[in-house]
Amino acid sequence: MAVFGAVVLAVALNPVIPLIPKSGPQHAPRTEHAAQRLKGRTVECTSLRPGLAQTLVRHMVKSLERRSSRVSIALYDRNSHTSCTYRADVHYDSASTVKPIVLGALLLARGSGLTVEERSLAREMIVNSDNDATYALWDLLGAERIQDFLDRAGLEDTSLNEAGFMGLTQITAREQVKLLQLLTGADGSVLGMTERSYVLRLMREVQDDQRWGTPSGAPPDAVVQVKNGWLQRSEKGVRSSWDRGDWKVHSMSAITGRSYDYGLVVMTENNRVPEGASPEVGCDYGMETIERVARAVHRDLHPTEANEVHPA
Repeated sequence: MAVFGAVVLAVALNPVIPLIPKSGPQHAPRTEHAAQRLKGRTVECTSLRPGLAQTLVRHMVKSLERRSSRVSIALYDRNSHTSCTYRADVHYDSASTVKPIVLGALLLARGSGLTVEERSLAREMIVNSDNDATYALWDLLGAERIQDFLDRAGLEDTSLNEAGFMGLTQITAREQVKLLQLLTGADGSVLGMTERSYVLRLMREVQDDQRWGTPSGAPPDAVVQVKNGWLQRSEKGVRSSWDRGDWKVHSMSAITGRSYDYGLVVMTENNRVPEGASPEVGCDYGMETIERVARAVHRDLHPTEANEVHPA
C-alpha cells in the first residue's frame, strides 16, 4: 500500500471572531457565535454557554493547524445547546461508518423481531466491523430498503455507491451527526426506542482495539458509543490529487450517561504514508488527527471531567 509524503497545508491564522448574539427577549439566554478561518474554510460554533463557542473554535483550529489531513467536523451538545461545524458538507468515502446506517435500515424493515442469524450478523458488523457480515445484510436488504432508511432519516446528502460497494457510500460529517442525534434523541418516528437502544448497545460494545478516535479524552464516567472507519484507496496508480493511495480515517461517537448528551464526528482523508514506510503510518496519522480534535472538544465541554490535556 504505497502512499506519499505528507505536505503541510497553509493555515489562515485569523483570530477567533465572536459574532453578534441573536436578538431576543432580555430574559432569554443569548446564543453566542464564533468563527475562524482554517485552510480556506471556516470553523464555526454556536452555544448558549458563555465563552464556549470561542473556546471550541480556538482549540479546534489549534489541534488542526499543523496537520496535513483533510478534515471535516460536526459536533452537537444538547445540554449547552452547542453546535460546531468545519467542512461538514464535504463528501467522503464512508468506509465502515456506513454500518450503523445498514443496521438502521435492517431495523426499519424488520423492527425488533430480528432472527437469530440477523442478530449475529448485526453484532459482527458493528462490534467487530466485519465486512462479510455487512454485505450479507446489505444483500438481504437490497439498496431500496437502505435508501428508504436514508429517506426516512432525512439523510438526503448521503449517496449509496451505484456498484454496491458499501464502503464507498458518500457521507458527510453533518449527516453522520444527524444520525447520532436520531439514535440518541426522543423522536421515535423513524426507529422506536427499542431499535435505537439496540444500535447504541452494539456501538457501546465495539471491540477494544476499535475504540480509538472520537472517544479519546471523553469523561471517564461517560457512556461512549462509537463506530470508526478506515479505508485505503488507489493502491496502484494516481487517479486524482486526493486519491493516491491515501487513507480515509473516520470516527463518530455519541457520549451519554449521567449528565452527558453530545455527539462528535471527525472525518479525514489525505493521510499519506511516506515512501518506504509501513502502510499503517497513514492510518495512524489519521487516527492521531482525529484524537487531537476529540481531546480538545471533550475538555472544553467538560473541563473538570476530562483527564487529558490539549494537543500542542
